[in-house]
Amino acid sequence: MNTVAMHDFYTITELTKEFGISTRTIRFYEDEGLIHPLRRGRTRLFRQSDRQILRNILRGKRLGFSIAEIREIIGMYKTPPGEAGQLKTIIGKVKRRREELEQKRHDIDDLLVELDQAEEACLTRLAELGIDQSRRA
Repeated sequence: MNTVAMHDFYTITELTKEFGISTRTIRFYEDEGLIHPLRRGRTRLFRQSDRQILRNILRGKRLGFSIAEIREIIGMYKTPPGEAGQLKTIIGKVKRRREELEQKRHDIDDLLVELDQAEEACLTRLAELGIDQSRRA
């Protein structure tokens, strides 16, 4: 009989504690086909590879990648073009994400300037009307 040493595997509880996520989140990634734990009855046993994939999923989410993009990247590791293709894809996605964030930062900076101008115009008009501005909203 083939017995598996428990130290080679992680339980869902261990992973939730390590990564600060819920069991529901881990089950979601399993349902999405991103991780594939072994089953021993009702118990899920996660390999080191599942743990690493989970780490990469969470990193991808922090970087703003969608589940579809994360699935694409993970899938590339196992099939051609392999790790090199995966790394090139990640670089491209990171570049696009950075460009999106830089544009958002620019848009926010522009909006803050417009808000400052609108506030100043209102304060100027209130002063013209002789209204006390010491009790600002």
